[in-house]
Amino acid sequence: MSKNFDLIVIGAGPGGYIAAIRAAQLGFNVACIDEWQNGQGGPALGGTCTNVGCIPSKALLQSSENYEQAGRHFGEHGIRVGSLKIDVPTMIGRKDAVVKQNNDGILYLFKKNKVSFFHGRGSFVRAVDGGYEVRVAGKDEELLTGRQVVVATGSSPRALPGAPFDEEKILSNTGALAMQAVPRRLGLIGSGVIGLEMGSVWRRLGAEVTVLEALPTFLGAVDAQIANAAKKAFDKQGLKVELGVKVGEVKVGKKGVSVAWTDAKGGAQKLEVDQLIVSIGRVPNTEGLNAEAVGLKLGERGDVIVDDECRTNLPGVWAVGDVVRGPMLAHKAEEEGVAVAERIAGQHGHVDFNLVPWVIYTSPEIAWVGQTEQQLKAAGVAYKAGTFPFSANGRARALGDTTGLVKFLADATTDEILGVHIVGPLASELIAEACVAMAFRASSEDIARICHAHPSLGESMKEAALAVDKRTLNF
Repeated sequence: MSKNFDLIVIGAGPGGYIAAIRAAQLGFNVACIDEWQNGQGGPALGGTCTNVGCIPSKALLQSSENYEQAGRHFGEHGIRVGSLKIDVPTMIGRKDAVVKQNNDGILYLFKKNKVSFFHGRGSFVRAVDGGYEVRVAGKDEELLTGRQVVVATGSSPRALPGAPFDEEKILSNTGALAMQAVPRRLGLIGSGVIGLEMGSVWRRLGAEVTVLEALPTFLGAVDAQIANAAKKAFDKQGLKVELGVKVGEVKVGKKGVSVAWTDAKGGAQKLEVDQLIVSIGRVPNTEGLNAEAVGLKLGERGDVIVDDECRTNLPGVWAVGDVVRGPMLAHKAEEEGVAVAERIAGQHGHVDFNLVPWVIYTSPEIAWVGQTEQQLKAAGVAYKAGTFPFSANGRARALGDTTGLVKFLADATTDEILGVHIVGPLASELIAEACVAMAFRASSEDIARICHAHPSLGESMKEAALAVDKRTLNF
């Protein structure tokens, strides 16, 4: 017999679990379905982000950063370290523990907010009077009926044609986060967020890392000045990035992987590595959703087609996160999840895609929000730019991390902030000030006039805002 709910959410990643919690807060009877499982077969809520994405990658980045600091920089502080070794299984174990804490935290939040959780794969069965029937295929099959349904099934890694993931020699983000030893030679295809973060982890631990990127420019979506500064830092660290590459045949052998590739000048090259991480993007995950059973419209990429408010072609069916248009970012999915729950309640949920921040958690970190200088030039927008280097910031000097800069872009006439771009220490935290400022349509003068604590990295935000008017005080 079917169990009835006001709302059924399919998927418990950042978009799904947040939508479920917000809807429950608004008084709805909510069910959430998710099939992720841990090593013991139990539920592992949080989707790609918590299990094989945002959370575990940051845990490994922190561990590898600690290792590199101990090996290369502790001496500058008068800290003498003897023989330094990395215990990869212990590092992976810590990562797994961090993941479990987040899995369990979401289960606790479901109980706290009275969200009914069902462990298994959710799929449409049919439309019924006043809603939709959804099957949960798991240890115990269930039939649920909901007046409203939110599809939040996320995305999956895109494989190279002819080189499927085996998670041993050819790795997706899943395999890259579970390696039990440091490879001597590691190859990556794709220099996006995943490629750079995973390359940074294993480079710090001693791997010889080579990144093959098809695009002729490094981080083409990033402000060019920021991308160039980041590239110089990565080059100095020994992270080898080849641009304008055309990847050919990939062969897996007993000892490793061989990649034939053509360089930007047309020269034939070959890369021999122990393992290869492929990070060439992700595809919406709608396999097994049984969308055709209810006539849910999908796009050519398998994405769920939605309007600006995340409504599908079906009444009462919504979709959020990686499975729809827009950036595949966990925080974007969360904002959509909240907005949809509020729209179902008759409120006016809101998401501004122009104010979604981007972060790459390398060292130096890269973060930005709003438009880049190249975008403003292409659009013919008159603007002013101001930059401030971390080398002139007292807190950065004390930290021993002065790489990079902060860059403000403001309208030439109104001085409204149009974009903020950062490469340097804790850029992921600093960018929040820019998001708040831009949400309230602040000017660079507003930030320049606000008192920032001293000494702090945040002073670099103030100084870059001052630089828009060519009046920095410390550079």
